[in-house]
Amino acid sequence: MQKPHKLYIVLISVHGLVRGDRLELGCDADTGGQILYAVELLRALARHPQVRRVDLLTRLIEDANTDPDYAQEIEKVEPGANIVRIRCGPRRYIRKELLWPHLEGFIDNSLQHFRKVGHCPDLIHSHYADGGYVGAGLAQLIGVPLIHTGHSLGRVKKNRLMEQGMSASAIQSRYNIRQRIEAEEVALGNAAMVITSTRQELMEQYRQYENYHPVRDVVIPPGVDLVRFHPPNSHTKLPAIHRSVSRFLEDPNKPVILALSRPDERKNIRTLIKTYGKSKELRKRANLVIIAGNRDDICKLDEGAQKVLTDILLLLDRYDLYGHMAIPKHHLARDVPELYRMATMLKGVFVNPALTEPFGLTLIEAAASGLPVVATADGGPKEIIANCCNGKLIDPLNSKDIEQALVSVLRSKKLWQQMSINGVKGSQAHYTWDGHVSKYMKEVNRLLKDHHQDQTVSPGKSRLPGIDRILVCDIDNTLLGERNGLAELVEILQANNRLGFAVATGRRIQSALDILEKWKVPTPDILITSVGAEIYYRHKVNRDKGWQKHIDYKWNAAAIKLALRGMPGLKLQPASEQLPFKISYYVDTDKMPSLAMMRRQLRLCDLHAKLILSHDAYLDVLPVRVSKGLALRYLTMKWAIQPECMLVAGDSGNDEEMFKGNTLGVVVGNYSKEIERLRGKPRIYFADAEYANGVLEGIQYYDFLERIRIPNDVG
Repeated sequence: MQKPHKLYIVLISVHGLVRGDRLELGCDADTGGQILYAVELLRALARHPQVRRVDLLTRLIEDANTDPDYAQEIEKVEPGANIVRIRCGPRRYIRKELLWPHLEGFIDNSLQHFRKVGHCPDLIHSHYADGGYVGAGLAQLIGVPLIHTGHSLGRVKKNRLMEQGMSASAIQSRYNIRQRIEAEEVALGNAAMVITSTRQELMEQYRQYENYHPVRDVVIPPGVDLVRFHPPNSHTKLPAIHRSVSRFLEDPNKPVILALSRPDERKNIRTLIKTYGKSKELRKRANLVIIAGNRDDICKLDEGAQKVLTDILLLLDRYDLYGHMAIPKHHLARDVPELYRMATMLKGVFVNPALTEPFGLTLIEAAASGLPVVATADGGPKEIIANCCNGKLIDPLNSKDIEQALVSVLRSKKLWQQMSINGVKGSQAHYTWDGHVSKYMKEVNRLLKDHHQDQTVSPGKSRLPGIDRILVCDIDNTLLGERNGLAELVEILQANNRLGFAVATGRRIQSALDILEKWKVPTPDILITSVGAEIYYRHKVNRDKGWQKHIDYKWNAAAIKLALRGMPGLKLQPASEQLPFKISYYVDTDKMPSLAMMRRQLRLCDLHAKLILSHDAYLDVLPVRVSKGLALRYLTMKWAIQPECMLVAGDSGNDEEMFKGNTLGVVVGNYSKEIERLRGKPRIYFADAEYANGVLEGIQYYDFLERIRIPNDVG
């Protein structure tokens, strides 16, 4: 009997400081509950009998200001579970908002990891917006299902910050929110399944997205490690962390109001302190303990954390909370369970006043520790408290509401005791990681049963014998346009046996062959035609049938034409320009809607396509897995060509995706204005010379025929 196939699962959590133990949660705005979620899921999946291997892909960091652990390429967490760190952008640690330009490199380097493993994952599970962008790109390339978990959402964050009075321009400047929201749309559009922690998160938060289609959404609450998080027993003494807290307090044995979060605007710590500072009864009944990450020098933290922590200290002084409020500078991951148990032993309460809380792992940790909770009514706390019956919900912007909820729990011993018992029982019944993974794998099995797997990564050697680098040129206005430079380039191609030659064009195959013959260009080794919708090889001009099968994902040409019918400024090109995987329009840019508006129209209809505008005159609508850039990456995988050994030359918007990631690029001097935004990228050279002469200039710039000079794009 054939043994059942065991799964290789890849999790992606790009940003923050990720390691298997001693997690530095709360050290900055990027190292929070999402990381704990991903690491705990990694461990729990590895324990499941149907899983062979789980890799958590995150960013490799080589920075003297961070622990050397984050520079270790592979960390074995436990049997079958690994944290794999991928090079992405600068070597140093940077906040997530600065990572967007480097994510294509993360994709390319992840593919190299799959080659080392020897095969592709069976599925990819991405976390947060940047992980979703990477996950969507990988899933498109290797043809496996994508599962996505958003954790917190950009549209929700933007709305909440604007409610606080922050302007849209300030939000964009600080958080690059438009790019984040679009990445979330891309992830949701490509996902075969979206996992949310609560129904409220699904119905109220994801509903704000164009790609909200609940048929693909599954609610699976995360778990809590019941070995670490448990209530104190009758013989338990106050833990050592109590000494670190008590030095701030006049009466350290009073009940505590415990808040534990990152120093982040959204966590709304200031409102909690103002509420406590103004309430005589709260100050009489309890101390306030704020655990807001770790710090040595506030001035050396990122701007957001600096502002929050400075405001906390100013509020402590304004309300003269010395002796009543503790805000320790340091705590370790092992201290967190002890903090909950300390608060439980002192008959205190845990409070989460966040503006929005997609789930709230701290709430179930507190519940498992026997500590009653008071939490924001926005997001996951609604369902957690409904399941556990262990606390009260509050309006996070209403100080009176926060005060009344805290007082009611602290005032009644009977209520406190019942909430404590309920929390322990509820967490054990509803929130364990083994329970989470059991539901998870049921959904995964259903998904894989319905999914035709079409993996395209081949770890074997290239079947293009003798070629160790390849030049890829757009045809019109790049390769062709000036005969002397073209003749010199053709001589170079014919004289270098190691150098492969490919073209990538918007033209159909016959049109491409005809124009190349007219200009006396030999047939390329590879032809990417129709803006990436087709791939052919020189030998008998054979079509790559695997690519055709691969790009059919979520493609419905008839429905797309219907959805775009009647839009002003769009006119279908002749039937000769239409293909099974390409819909082409002439456009009038003065009359047509924006690409964003057209994309929104398609997403609302649950239709998925790429819209590529070229020369302000032509619009191509393609499957989500189609572009010149994706076709190139497919070829690097299929023929085992390193991206750094691929020089790409182009001139217009439909060439842009070819320049992303680890490939080398040259933009010829006669480029179209829409590609100017790529100027300044370290691996994209803007030539002065035009047409083929610009390509020759790029070959010389990169020393592409010899050692290949790769510009340093990391710091």
